[in-house]
Amino acid sequence: MDLHEKIRTLPTQPGVYMYKNAQGDVIYVGKAKNLRSRVRSYFLDAAQANAKTGSLMREAVDISYILVGNEGEALALENNLIKQRKPRFNILLRDDKTYPYVKLTLGDRFPKVFVTRRLRKDGAAYYGPYFPGNLAYRVVELIHRSFLIPSCKVDLSRYYPRACLQFYIHRCLGPCVEGLTTPEAYKQAVRDTQMLLEGKATELEKTLTERMMEAANEEQFEAAARLRDQLSTVQQLQEKQRIATAELNDDADVFGYHFEEGALAVNLFHMRHGKIVDRREFFWEDLPELMESLAVENTQEAEETAHFEPRSETNFNPGQLFSALLKQLYIDQPYVPRSILAPADFPDRELLAGLLSERAGHRIEVAVPQRGEKRSLVDLAAQNAKQSYVQRFRVLEPSQKAIQEALADALMLPDLPQRIECFDISHIQGAETVASLVVWEDGKMNKSEYRKFKVMTVLGVDDFASMREVVHRRYKRLKDEDKQMPSLVLIDGGLGQLHAAADALEELGFTTQPLASIAKKEEVIYVSGNEDDPVVLDRRSPVLHLMQMIRDESHRFAVGYHRQRRAMRDRESELLSIAGVGALTRQRLITHFGSLRDVQQATVESLAAVVSKKTAESIWRYFHEEQIVPSE
Repeated sequence: MDLHEKIRTLPTQPGVYMYKNAQGDVIYVGKAKNLRSRVRSYFLDAAQANAKTGSLMREAVDISYILVGNEGEALALENNLIKQRKPRFNILLRDDKTYPYVKLTLGDRFPKVFVTRRLRKDGAAYYGPYFPGNLAYRVVELIHRSFLIPSCKVDLSRYYPRACLQFYIHRCLGPCVEGLTTPEAYKQAVRDTQMLLEGKATELEKTLTERMMEAANEEQFEAAARLRDQLSTVQQLQEKQRIATAELNDDADVFGYHFEEGALAVNLFHMRHGKIVDRREFFWEDLPELMESLAVENTQEAEETAHFEPRSETNFNPGQLFSALLKQLYIDQPYVPRSILAPADFPDRELLAGLLSERAGHRIEVAVPQRGEKRSLVDLAAQNAKQSYVQRFRVLEPSQKAIQEALADALMLPDLPQRIECFDISHIQGAETVASLVVWEDGKMNKSEYRKFKVMTVLGVDDFASMREVVHRRYKRLKDEDKQMPSLVLIDGGLGQLHAAADALEELGFTTQPLASIAKKEEVIYVSGNEDDPVVLDRRSPVLHLMQMIRDESHRFAVGYHRQRRAMRDRESELLSIAGVGALTRQRLITHFGSLRDVQQATVESLAAVVSKKTAESIWRYFHEEQIVPSE
């Protein structure tokens, strides 16, 4: 059955349809109130005249569909399929930023608390998202200090001989060592943490007060003092929340855009409690292919959308763009603000608002303000989108601080990075394995801080063990000398090298040290503790360029040192070609004289102090063939 015949058999019910190419790949996903009517419209002359629709229909050889009960279900299913299949004729969300959540692993024997950007159905509780990104880290830091719930990667299903540093500096209850805490005390700390994260400050304040008084009456003054400090922290947080609530209106997300020369920049302002707390950017470069008369997917929808937004001479339709963008951003999100302010109207705006409201359990407004304060906010977002466009597409160099802020946000660093130390391993078939350490500090490479390592304990090819050795050696020395750790430890490699470095740091007690790796071919960044959610940056991103530059410098330095070591080895092996010189004799000569060059310049008498007179003469003659051996 060919495509035209298949279309004639489509039902007239609501559903989602998928066009496929000759290889069976899904190239476009759409939704419809009436599947047959919508899909047939693609073959009308008006639709075929559209560049995007024409290209789609030239590639499409098959179609499949899924029936649903209503338009709302179709909207949700369309969004899920676009995210899963990433069809090239759909508008896809492109964003360097996802916001972090605080994860409490309630399914574990001793739950831990982490910062993560990926939500999973794994039995854990997730709280957030947090704006700006480093706020999640500050919350986890507060939990460490106040409730002593750890973030380490230690397996707490068994006990260990001793606790790590975090226990001794009072940031962990020490569940890894039998006897340091009890399951009951740990469960209470977890309940307190839950109440804090769920915003139940009044309830938490009450229970902490009761426990503090009880501990004081029983003369457990140390426990009472700890509960007093926790109570003080909760009261301070509650006061800040009261101030914010008194100042403010409902939360809102505000969109603005700037389109020029086939490229698009979109800015999203996150407003919480009446204040702009963060900004998010989106960019598209291939809009001529995607957006030419995009609304004319079918004549019916073209008629519906024509009065919403006038198209420019380039046929860019912002309404269609924001329809796709808002669906991908908000459907399936656990938190959606009460107001979403868009700069352009689109046909299924009310349908989307209804679906989001139904899932949130309260009314969510998707509005297109025309005047007043809300319109001013949309205009402000548009002005910032224009600046984003200039910075991205007109190659305006961002400031150093802007790059540092973007790096801290992308890798979820607790502070702006001031110093990055990067490691790389170099060898050939396991021979002369060496490592390099390069340092980026305050915006530039600090060559005076570079270090070389000769791998001492690893035989053969084992990059992971080699990385573990050099990272351990480096930071054991810093620990022994009581020096400050870097803002970020960066590893040239993938997950194996990252885990090896993490093991070395954990063994030294540095369980919260920011650590990441960058893989060469994929240019994907893995962050320790969030390996399942790698950071994929846009190829134009200044953050990616900085990471690549540091990684490449580390690789250059490691390869240079390896070549130097190999040249030394090859030159030293030249001695083996001299009669009477074996491996042991060569080693004695190099140890005694220090280098091959000094052996070459030595006299017969000096050589004879290390080897026999006959061998000494042979060595001297080898390097001075045209000279006569001086007689005594």
